[in-house]
Amino acid sequence: MADTWNVPTRRNGWWRFLATALLLFFAPAAAAEFSFVHDAGQHLWTLSNGQVEAVFQLTPEGYFLFRRFKLLGNGDSWTAPENAQVSPIQLQVGSSYFDANTVFTLISQSTQEIPRAGYRQIIVLEDAEGLGRIRVELEMYANQPVLRSSIAFQNKQAVPVMVANADMLPLLLADAGQTYQSFRVNQFAGGGAVANFEPIAETLSRDNLVVIDSGAYRTQCSWLALRDQNNRGLFAGWEFDGRAWTTVQHAPDEGLLRLSSVIESLNRPLDPEEEFAVPPVFIGAFRGDWDEAGYRTQRFVEAAIAMPAPESRFPYIAWDSWGYGEAVDEALLRRNAQIAASLGIELFIIDLGWARQLGDWEADPKKFPSGLRSFSNFVHSLGMKFGLHFALLEASPTAPVLRQNPDWSSSVDNNYLGIGVSLCASHRPVREWLAREAVRIIDEYNVDWMLQDGENMVKQCTKTTHTHDPFDSNYSNSVDGLNYVLDEALRQRPGVTWENCEDGGNMMTFSMARRYATSITADNADVMTTRQAMFGATYPFPPRYTDRYMEDTSLDTYTTRSYMFGGPWIFMNRLASMSRLDLDFAASEIRIYKTLREKIRDGKVFHLTVRPAEGRIDAIESYHAASDSAVVFVYRAGAAAASRTLRVRGLKANRMYTVRFQNTGQTYQASGSQLSTAGVQVNLRERYSAEIVYVDPVSANPQ
Repeated sequence: MADTWNVPTRRNGWWRFLATALLLFFAPAAAAEFSFVHDAGQHLWTLSNGQVEAVFQLTPEGYFLFRRFKLLGNGDSWTAPENAQVSPIQLQVGSSYFDANTVFTLISQSTQEIPRAGYRQIIVLEDAEGLGRIRVELEMYANQPVLRSSIAFQNKQAVPVMVANADMLPLLLADAGQTYQSFRVNQFAGGGAVANFEPIAETLSRDNLVVIDSGAYRTQCSWLALRDQNNRGLFAGWEFDGRAWTTVQHAPDEGLLRLSSVIESLNRPLDPEEEFAVPPVFIGAFRGDWDEAGYRTQRFVEAAIAMPAPESRFPYIAWDSWGYGEAVDEALLRRNAQIAASLGIELFIIDLGWARQLGDWEADPKKFPSGLRSFSNFVHSLGMKFGLHFALLEASPTAPVLRQNPDWSSSVDNNYLGIGVSLCASHRPVREWLAREAVRIIDEYNVDWMLQDGENMVKQCTKTTHTHDPFDSNYSNSVDGLNYVLDEALRQRPGVTWENCEDGGNMMTFSMARRYATSITADNADVMTTRQAMFGATYPFPPRYTDRYMEDTSLDTYTTRSYMFGGPWIFMNRLASMSRLDLDFAASEIRIYKTLREKIRDGKVFHLTVRPAEGRIDAIESYHAASDSAVVFVYRAGAAAASRTLRVRGLKANRMYTVRFQNTGQTYQASGSQLSTAGVQVNLRERYSAEIVYVDPVSANPQ
C-alpha cells in the first residue's frame, strides 16, 4: 500500500488536498511535477519534482537509509554502495551514536507544501532504546534538480545530554567505475592576503583527501562540486556560518566516493525534551562543466533559500563614505549626497564614523548637529535609500556597553581595526541587546540598508560565566548568536536590507545568503583584486552576492568596468572633489550599469578565460535565457596582445544575433553557431582597457 501526499488536514481539507494533488500530477510538462510517495509496506519514500528523484527507506531491520539520487532528464544516478549502509543521520550524543547502524521505529510521516514552490517530507523516528527522537526533513522545489535536507534530534532522556558530533553531509556513493575531479572556491581570507576566491580543481583519489575549511574567518566557501570524466556531476552546499571541515575522497579500489561535513568543536548540551538542529544541507545533480555546477547552485539558491532581492531594480548603484574614512560630518555628506543623486546613485551609505564610538551606536552630535534622522530625511528627499555601517559584534573598551557589562566580551578578541573588543553574541543578554540596538538604529535613523561589518562574525568564547556552553562557541555563536540577531531584526523590520561584510567576503556561506541580500567580496580593493574575487565568487554564489567597493581613485573605463559586473556597485570616490568632466563620465558609466544589472543578476555566468591576472586578457559573460541575449566584459591587464577571440556561450545555434561593441559602437550579425565556434574578436588598443560586447537576437528572426 502506498500513501501519496500525506498533507496535514486543513479547513476543507480533503477537497483542497485532492485538488492540489490533481493539479500537481497533471500539470503541463513545463511545470513542476511533484510526487512524494510513501510505500507503507516497505517504508520506502520516493520523492520527485520532475527534475530529480530521491529514495530513502526504513528497512525491515529498522535502519533509515539513503538509496539513490537520480537526475531524471538523462538518467544519471547516484546510488548507495551495495555493500554499505548510508544514512543522512550521523550524530554522536553522549556516548551514543545515531547513524546507519541505529535501529529506529517510525513515529510519523507527513508531507506539506512549503513557501517558494516547494514540498517537504517529514519523517519522525525514535531509536529502539528511546534515547532520542529524530526528525528528518527532505525538501524539493519546483524546477530545481536539488534535494535539501535537515536533521533535528530531540532528547527523550530524563537527564541532560551532550551532542558531541554532527555530520551535515554523511554521504557514501558507489563510484560506478569512474574517475572524478572536485571543485571548490576560496573566500577573501585574511583580507585577501591568505586567499582571494581562487577556484581549485583537483583529481580525487584515495591519497588525495580534499578538505574544505569553511565558515566565518576560514578559507573556503561552504560549497563543493564534483564530476566524472563524462561530466556527470554533483554539487553541495551547507547552511552554516560557523566553522566546518568538509571532505571528499575517492577510493577506486573500493568503488566508493566519501563525503562528510563535520561541525567543528561541537559540544551542545540538551535538557530533556530539548532539540538540536543540524544545519541544513542541499545536494544537486548536473551534467556539464563547473559553470553548469555553479549555475544550478545559483538558481536553486535564488529560488529556494536566498533572501529575496529588495526590488526589481536591484542590485543598486551605491555610494559609501569610506573614501573619507571616519572624517565625515553633516555638511560634507550633504554635498556628496546632492552630487550622488545627480549621478543616478540609488543608495547612500555612511560607513564607520557616524556613531560616537564602536559599540555606542548613537549618532555623534558634533558631526550631525541637525541630527542623523534629519540627514536621513534629506537623503530620502533626494530619491535615494539610506544606509548605515553597523559593526554589531565590536565595541570600544570605553563604550557604555562594556563599561556597564565588562563580562559581555568574548574570551578571544579579534581586535577590529586595532581598537575593537569582541562581543560574545551567544551570551543571551548580549544577543538580546544587539537585536534591540539593530531595531532601534533602524527606527531612530530611518534606515533602509544595514552594512554589517566585523572582523569575525562567529566569535570564539570559552567563558564559563556566559549562558552558552564554554566548549560550544562555534555552533552557539553562529546559530544562537549571529543568526538570532539577524533573524530577530528581520522579523521586526522586514523591509530593511542587510549587506554582509566580514573583513571582506570571509563568511561566504548559504546561511549568509538566507539572511543578507548581498555580500562584499573584495573589500575596498584595486581593480585586479576585485575582478579576481568576482571571478571566483560567481561559481557558487548568485552574481548579486558579489558587491564591489570601488576605491577613491581616478576613473576610466578600465577602472569602472572592473567594478561593474555582479552585485551592487559601490562608489567610494570623494564626489565633492571630482571635476565636472569626471562626474559626467561617472554618470554615463552608471547609466550603462543600470541597463545591464538585472540581466547579469538573472543570467548564467560563463568564465570565458582563466582567472584574471596581470599580463593577461580576461573575460566573463552573462547569458540571459529569458531574452536570449549575452553581455561579455573583456579586460586587457597589461597584456602584450591587443586582441582576443572569445567564444560566446549559451546562444541558440540557428538563431541570428547582432553583436555590438560599447567602445566603438561597431555592429555586425552572426549566427549563434558562428559566435560559439569562430567566436568574437575583441580589440583592446590600450594596455589597460576594457570593452563590453553585447549579443542580442535579431528581432525578426524566428526561434
